Amino acid sequence: MYKYILGFFMLVFILPATADNGLVKIKSANDVPATTDKLVNALKGKGMTVFDVIDHAKGAAGVGIDLPPTTLVIFGNPKVGTPLMKCSRSAAIDLPQKMLIWSDESGQTWLAYNDPVYMAKRHNVSGCDETIKKITGALGKFSGVATAP
Repeated sequence: MYKYILGFFMLVFILPATADNGLVKIKSANDVPATTDKLVNALKGKGMTVFDVIDHAKGAAGVGIDLPPTTLVIFGNPKVGTPLMKCSRSAAIDLPQKMLIWSDESGQTWLAYNDPVYMAKRHNVSGCDETIKKITGALGKFSGVATAP
């Protein structure tokens, strides 16, 4: 039964994601602060390290520039990232993982992150298929939780 519920959840919340130029982009049912809070809580709940939450709009305001809500969450787990770096050291430039949450001109909130498959191709990663699969699944779950109502 749980498998069907999880399948429904994935169809409703993950499939609306689009991938463009290596970015997976998902509409959020929440505003930027709520999406950010849900993401950070989900990450911490799974033992991920949240290295920083950067409020770009606050930074812009500090220099007199207006920017709609735009937040970057930087997180990772050495148990997953290190094997990827061992497969291709240049992958470290894209680690730790990041998710960007912003509000567009119409007020719609979005969440985006680097597609792990695209990243693997970018860095000519070989021999890490299981790691890429694990990262892809984890990012999909975290983004799903953060963007769900």
